[in-house]
Amino acid sequence: MSIEKVRKHMEQFGRENDVMEFDESSATVELAAETVGIIPARVAKTLSFRGKEDGEAIIVVAAGDTKIDNKKFRHEFSCKARMLSAEEAVEFTGHMVGGVCPFALENENVKVYLDESLKRFDTVFPAAGSGNSAIELTNDELEKYSSNFVKWVDVCKGWNEEN
Repeated sequence: MSIEKVRKHMEQFGRENDVMEFDESSATVELAAETVGIIPARVAKTLSFRGKEDGEAIIVVAAGDTKIDNKKFRHEFSCKARMLSAEEAVEFTGHMVGGVCPFALENENVKVYLDESLKRFDTVFPAAGSGNSAIELTNDELEKYSSNFVKWVDVCKGWNEEN
């Protein structure tokens, strides 16, 4: 089970007991916000895309109130923003859609990027490997705990005046 892989991953940081598991679904931004009791923007949604090369994938973790800006994405990654299918998401990340997160990734060809939209918040709530889990993290912790983290990017729109 993916949530157990995430708990195991979090052991190295002493945070395995901070993974929250809920009786109800938290598989969408709206459900996660309602379940955790936060505004949707504080949900750190994990979006998975095909990479530039075959066999590569790109993970973008962004605030829950954002959308991918195709022009910014293409400029940053030199490829079109094409989401992975549910089956490909499992294949690349080891997590089912609704529980995809940047932790305990099964494939080294999956690179993790954190979007600037998250920096508005002291803490955010990414999924933790299942459609009914989350963990509260600071942005520094999110960066540190993410598997295959590369860098912070600005590839989203809809969250500030300039976008």
